Amino acid sequence: MNDTRAALTKSAALASIAVALLLGALKIWAVWQTSSTAMLGSLADTALDFVASLAVLVAVIVAAQPADANHRFGHGKAESLAAMFQVILIVLSASALSFRAVLHLIEGGETKAAEAGIGVSVIAIVATLALVAWQRHVVMRTNSIAISTDSVHYQSDLLLNLAVIAALVLDQYMGFTKADPLFGLGIAAWLLWNAWQASSEAIDHLMDHEWPEEQRRAFVERAARHPELAKMHDLRTRTSGTHDFAQFHVDLPADMTVAEAHDVIERVETDLCEAFPNTEILIHIDPEGHVDEPGNTLVEADEFKKLKEPE
Repeated sequence: MNDTRAALTKSAALASIAVALLLGALKIWAVWQTSSTAMLGSLADTALDFVASLAVLVAVIVAAQPADANHRFGHGKAESLAAMFQVILIVLSASALSFRAVLHLIEGGETKAAEAGIGVSVIAIVATLALVAWQRHVVMRTNSIAISTDSVHYQSDLLLNLAVIAALVLDQYMGFTKADPLFGLGIAAWLLWNAWQASSEAIDHLMDHEWPEEQRRAFVERAARHPELAKMHDLRTRTSGTHDFAQFHVDLPADMTVAEAHDVIERVETDLCEAFPNTEILIHIDPEGHVDEPGNTLVEADEFKKLKEPE
């Protein structure tokens, strides 16, 4: 399973690098031909796509490495770090593009050779559609946050290339000379919005954010199938790369032997791991009637009781 995931994520990263190289070469020629700010913005975005895709390739290779003595929880957060690196690049790209567009508005300027720019943009749209389709397939199979963030970036490229076509058409065929820098500013705003969106999940992973409420509730419902468990509390969850982690306390009869308690917990862990694959589960046993440290709201939370309460 891990080998298959590593092969899929690596193929998606290599595909994005290849597309970025192809489009970068085409857009350098198109910028020289058209002098378009919108096309320059698209080129800058493609250049950052290339750098970001290299980072993604490194990240998925590192994330695929098994846990070792120094990283006992694995290397999954490498993907989140790559995602944040992409966000930083997107923000820098949008800032530089905004500055260039504002100068164009103030100083004026004109574009040329619309056919060249439109042709390159059409090729870029076709290539990007193919890449995004493959990335979506990989994300569905692997749930890779690095590939997912990369895909979000490339999806925005579709709109960027459409914006370049619209800017060139309005500028050269309809006489609206300010269309090009205005579309450049629009592209910059779109890039910043995508940076904000893409950063959210990566930050959640890096900050060990709890699972979504639906996933937590499903986990508790599955655990509640085991009548041996009582008062499941202190449930803590997090995600690192494609691996989930969950730990919680349960009450077991005080007169139960260690071997008996071990057998119960083994059965519970096996069942939970079947329902939630790629999840590492740690269960702490409390003797029935045990009272945890008062005032600790995390410890006192009885998940089984919450499950019975109406939402």
